[in-house]
This record gives sequence, structure tokens and C-alpha cells, in this order.
Amino acid sequence: MASLVRSPAGESGFREGIRTSPRRHDIRRVGVLGAGTMGARIAAHIANAGIPVLLLDLAAAPPNRNAVAMQALDGLKKAKPAAFADALAASLITVGNFDDDLEKLRECDWIVEAVAENLEIKRDLLAKVTAHIRPDTILTTNTSGLPVSKIAEALPDGLRSRWLGTHFFNPPRYMRLLEVIPTADTDPDVVEAISNFADLKLGKTIVRANDTPNFIANRIGVFAMLNTFRVMKAQRLSIEEIDLLTGPVIGWPKTGTFRLADMVGIDVIYNVARNFAAAGGDERSDLGLPPEIAELVKRKWLGDKTQQGFYKKVREKDGSETRLVFNAEVMDYRAAARVSFPLLEMLKSNESPAERIRALMSGNEKDKAAAFYRAMLPELWIYAAHRIGEVSRTLLEIDRAMKAGFNWELGPFEMWDAAGVPETVEIMRGSGLSIPSAVERLLATDGRSWYRDGGSEFFDPQSGVYQRVEQRPELLSVSHFEKSNGRLAGNAGVSLIDVGDGVGCFEFHSKMNTIGRDIVTFLTRELRDGSTAMASFDAFVVTSDAANFSAGANLMQLLLAIQDEEWDEIDSMVRSFQGMTRAIKFCSRPVIVAPFGLCLGGGTEISLHGAGRQAHLELYTGLIETSVGLVPAGGGCKEMLLRAIAVADQIKSNGRVDSVELHGTIKTAFETIAMAKMSASAFEARSLHLLDVADGISMNRDRLLFDAKTKALEMIRTGYSAPVPKKDIAAPGGSVLATLKLGVYLMREGEFITEHDVKVANHVARILAAGEVSAGTQVTEDYLLDLEREAFLSLCGEPKTAERIGYTLKTGKPLRN
Repeated sequence: MASLVRSPAGESGFREGIRTSPRRHDIRRVGVLGAGTMGARIAAHIANAGIPVLLLDLAAAPPNRNAVAMQALDGLKKAKPAAFADALAASLITVGNFDDDLEKLRECDWIVEAVAENLEIKRDLLAKVTAHIRPDTILTTNTSGLPVSKIAEALPDGLRSRWLGTHFFNPPRYMRLLEVIPTADTDPDVVEAISNFADLKLGKTIVRANDTPNFIANRIGVFAMLNTFRVMKAQRLSIEEIDLLTGPVIGWPKTGTFRLADMVGIDVIYNVARNFAAAGGDERSDLGLPPEIAELVKRKWLGDKTQQGFYKKVREKDGSETRLVFNAEVMDYRAAARVSFPLLEMLKSNESPAERIRALMSGNEKDKAAAFYRAMLPELWIYAAHRIGEVSRTLLEIDRAMKAGFNWELGPFEMWDAAGVPETVEIMRGSGLSIPSAVERLLATDGRSWYRDGGSEFFDPQSGVYQRVEQRPELLSVSHFEKSNGRLAGNAGVSLIDVGDGVGCFEFHSKMNTIGRDIVTFLTRELRDGSTAMASFDAFVVTSDAANFSAGANLMQLLLAIQDEEWDEIDSMVRSFQGMTRAIKFCSRPVIVAPFGLCLGGGTEISLHGAGRQAHLELYTGLIETSVGLVPAGGGCKEMLLRAIAVADQIKSNGRVDSVELHGTIKTAFETIAMAKMSASAFEARSLHLLDVADGISMNRDRLLFDAKTKALEMIRTGYSAPVPKKDIAAPGGSVLATLKLGVYLMREGEFITEHDVKVANHVARILAAGEVSAGTQVTEDYLLDLEREAFLSLCGEPKTAERIGYTLKTGKPLRN
């Protein structure tokens, strides 16, 4: 279980800026009450953090009294998206039941109640468990909207100081937000302990919410959805049109409104909205759930979990799938239509959501898309402004909650700033809308935006002045340092940013962070002695604030060169890429690569060559070049061979170059490359040897830069010495090559792969065997790079490779030709 142990500070002693929990509230074991969808997944994610979990639910009939919780655990192991980041984490969950195992709760430092959203059910369960809780144990509820203080009425007075709400968003492994809801009785130390644990160990963005109906994110999110329904009906827009209008164009997820509802569950939306209405006290009581939603719930057309909701997929006789969309007029389905809006098409190439929002709000009001935004967004902003001081202390919590809980790129107040507060207020007045007092106060103080000075200050309506945004050192982003320190150097694809303490950050910012000539040239130059970067910094980090680390090398540039038969140009491109990864590996300063999200192909090769790696838990990395008919040629095959040799040496050192261990580790490396395997987490990347055991894993995406920087500083402190190019690599040789080729032959005979797959795989085999040489022949890293480049150029000349590249660029999917 050693692989499950994390160091929150990036496996070093550098702990500046980290808040530590009071010792009396150390959380070493957690109990989860309720093994339903939410409770089970909360348990799984706590186990992902390496924390033992006791998962309890109702007792079943003998002989297996724990059948309910056991079935939930079995479901977690097969869940999609995966609940466990590491298969080993499942062993940290112990199951039990409410009748036989409550005494085991005494071993738990934190107990999370996650049963049905019913006040009486929650109270009854808590009344049963209170006798089994230690005097220092923290007890929380995962309610998504019930008043936390009302649930606490079942608790004895002595426990109420250790009681609060912890509202996770589903699925807990992937959704960053955790709303923490203290009551008037909650001990501040308890709030701090839970907040720190969830931040460091669970990777959560912590937002403090007031104990009001639906808290923050669901309160704003449900309003946004209901308001969208209202505008949709008024303007007679279709489901498909709404999903396009409420998607990435305004910085919201590509699911849009209705696809999101299907994913979350229409019944969940229905119940949250009903709780919302029942709680009262909301000035927009005119916004109710459309009757069609109640009918969908009645028919149990609940979305993805019932295979139909607002959308439904039908499999045709030929095996293809047709997407249908709900037709409320006849309560049935029709074929989904492709929709578009000229205004949205014009903004496709603009990658800034703020600029897009400004353009959409300033569009011609007779334009169909502009009319929608002018009707929908001002109402959202007005509603959010009314919530300041009610659902949270300031507007900061509202923006953070919507970004972390609903995956909005900008919070409502950031969106409003993008559109222009004074300009949009004039639109609101012209439409007869009532302006909230918070807005009037902002304008009365000559404020023109909710945030100013690059987001370092925000307007507080209660005091009537701008206040500083708290900047915790361990949560600072690359963009923060860029705003503070400027860009030291860079070009269209990459920037060099001073992130403090003598560490420079190379930040990619090309489309999907693809690696083209600009990035290759810049890194190669700046990582050489005597460069601006080397004169300015003691260490480097490669990371960014983007959604993905890198989609790999720029395939479009390569395809154009292939089509023009520019073979010398391609050879030069490969040599340059190899020169860049060489510069990273042999730089006299440590270069820590901090990958996250998608890290594919060339991005993985950059990662492999770092002096160390600090990865985010959600790392989807792989050498996937074979899927487009190529081989890794930026040193990826070379590095995988060196890792395979090192692992074999660790397993057994018997002096035999062609040992069984070496055959096994090279076979694993071959499968990883030839089958274009991609990790589903950072832990799986370790099992594929794309990360080393010594590489750190950050649970919290917001801490990744800090953790990577910590690792770099620790390397400096311990006296970093750059490696030297290896010139005595013992070649695996002919027997390994023969074994790998036999495996390829058998795969082809079984019709598991195509003829072109055979060509590609045999090239990979030849590189990993170090060519047709005798086992034990000493070769150099440069020799292996030559083999990579030779194979790459050969495959570029294959028509089927060009077909694969073109198909992938067009569809985003691999082609098996």
C-alpha cells in the first residue's frame, strides 16, 4: 500500500503557506453513513487519498448482513467514470451495517452522513449513531440543500460544536467543489480541520457557504437553469439551440443545459428545485419547474441513468446510434437537429470567454443569439448580486463555487465584468429590470467592475469599498505570477514566468497546448547555459493553468509537410524535438514537469525527460503516436527502454543482459507504446512507468504549481547534479526483438491488428531492442534517438499514416486502416 501514501507538500519539507489542522483533529480514518451513489463515491475518493474508510448502510437479511454496502463497493470497482484512481484503494474500504457495526465508528476521526435527502431519515440515523462517536470526532452531513442547523436538532449539545455541512458534488473524485457549511454552534477549529483535510488530501476547492436553501452553487445553478427554461419558452428556442447557446461559447461546459441535466439526473434537478421552492424567501418565485420535467420524473425518464431523458440514443439495425431529443409537445422523441448561429460562428476562433461574452452582449439585439443572452445573462447577474451576503459573506465565494461546482470558466461576477457593468446596467434599465442595491452601491462609488487590479481586489457592497483578495501562497496560479511579475520572455506558444524563489515556469499557451516549432525552439534555447532563463533562475517548472497539459506535437504541421513530401523538413523537425527533450533532461538546472489532464504524445515525452515530475491526480497520459501510424520520436521510446532496464535491474541483478526480468519489463514498455495505452489517473501512469515511484502526485489541482516548485527547491537544496548522456546502455538485442516480433505476428494472425499496425509495432520493437545487435552490445542515447528518427521518417512515407493523421485531425478519433 506504499503507493497510496501522499506528501501534501510535494514530497519535501518545504511547507511555507500550508495551514495545518489542530492536532486534536487529525483525520486518519473516516466513516461514511450511507452507501448510495453519493456516499459510496465519497468513500471511494477518501480511499483515493490513502485514508481507511468504514462504509455503513442498512443491514440485509442473513447470511450476508453487509450485502447493501458490499454491493455498493462492488459497484465502485466497475463504476464509470472510475471512482478509484488506484485499484489498490478499494482495499482501504471496510463495509458494515447500521445494526451491527456502529461501535466501529469510535475508530473514526471524521464521520460523513450521506443518506437520503429526507430530514427525518437523517435525524433518526444521527440519533442512533451519537452514542458511538468519540468526544473529538467530527460529524458532518452531505446534504445538498436541507438546513444543516435543522438536521442538528437531533444532536446532543456537546456534539453540535463538531457538526457542520460538507456538500460534495457528484462525482466526488472529479468535481472540485466542497461547500463547507458551519452552523452558529460549530467550533472554528473544526471548520479549519475539515477544510484543510479536504483541500490537501481530497483536492477540493473549499468554499464557505451560509446555511441557506441549496447553499451557493445549487442556488445559483438552479436559478440559471430555470431562467434558461423561461427564456427558451419566451423565444421559442429548441433544446439543441439552448445546449449550444449555454455551452463553451460563454465558458460553460460543452454539455449545455439539457445534456447536463441528463448527466446529473432529472430527478435530482427536480428535487433540488422543489426544495428550493419549498424553502421560500426567494424574490424570483415566478420561476418554477416546467410541467414537462415533472412528467419526465413521473415516467422515470431521468437521464443517463435510465438511458433517456432530454436526450435518448437509439441503436439502429446496422449498429450505428441515432440521437433523439425530447419533444415536450407530444411527450415523445424526435431526431436531434444540427443547429448553428452566425454570431457564434464568428466567435469560434476567439479563445477568450471574457471577450466572447462582451461580443455576445454587444451584438445586434435583433440577432437570435444576442437576444437570448440579453434576456438570460442580466437576470442571472441580478440574481447573483441579490445573493451577496445571503448565501455567502462576499461575491468571491459565489464566483468560486460556480467555477468549481459547475465548471464555469468565469463566475457570474467575472462574466458581468467581461460584459461591462455600467454598459449592461443601462441595458437592464432599458428593459425595466430592477437594479440590486449592491450594484447601485458599486456604481455610486465610481466602481466600474466587481474586480479590479487584475483581480487582486473585489468590491464589498456591505462596506462600500474594494477589499484585497486573500492570496494563499500554496494556491497561487501561473496567471497570478504573470500578472504580478510579467512575462520574462516567450512567443506565441510559450512564456517564461518568474514564479518566485528563483524558479521559472515555462507555460504553454498554444491551442490545446500543442507543441510546435515555437515551443521547441524556445525551450531548446532557454535551457542552455548562458541563456536569459539560465541567468535568471535556479530551477524550472513546466506547467500552466490550462485544462490540459498538452495534446502533443502539432500534427497539422506534420501532415502538411508529409503532403508536400518535405522529408528533409520532417527530419529537421524530429531532430529539433529531440534536441528540446535533450535540453530538458541534461539542463544544468533541475526541470520539474507538472503534467495534468491530457498529456499526450510529445507532451508525455517532455514529461519523461524532466529531472522529476509532480503530476495532478487526474493525469491522462500516454505515448499514443502509434494510433496515428507513427512512433514516439522525441526520446519517448528511448526513455521507456531506460526505465525498463532500470526496473529489471531492481527486480533481479544476475549479470545476464537477456534475463527473464528484462524480457518482461521491455514487453511491458512495448505494450504501453505499441497499444497506445493511456493512463486513467496518475497512479495508473506509475504502473505504466510513465511516472516514477519518486514522482509526486498532487490531489489538488490548485496546488500543483506550488508542489512542483517545492520539488524543484528541494532538488536545489540537496545539491542537484544534472545527468550525463548514457554511452554504455546494454542493448537487449536480437532475442528480445524476436520475442516482440513474434507477439506482433500472433496478434496479426488473430486479426486483432491491421497490416499497418504490424509495420508500426515492428518499428517500436526494433527501437526497444536497440536494433539488430547482439545482446549486451553497448549503445548510446544518441544511437537510440537515431533509431527513433529513422522509424518515424519511414512511417511518414506510408500513405496509411497520412490517412490516420488526417482522420484524427478531422474527428479527434483514431483510424484503424
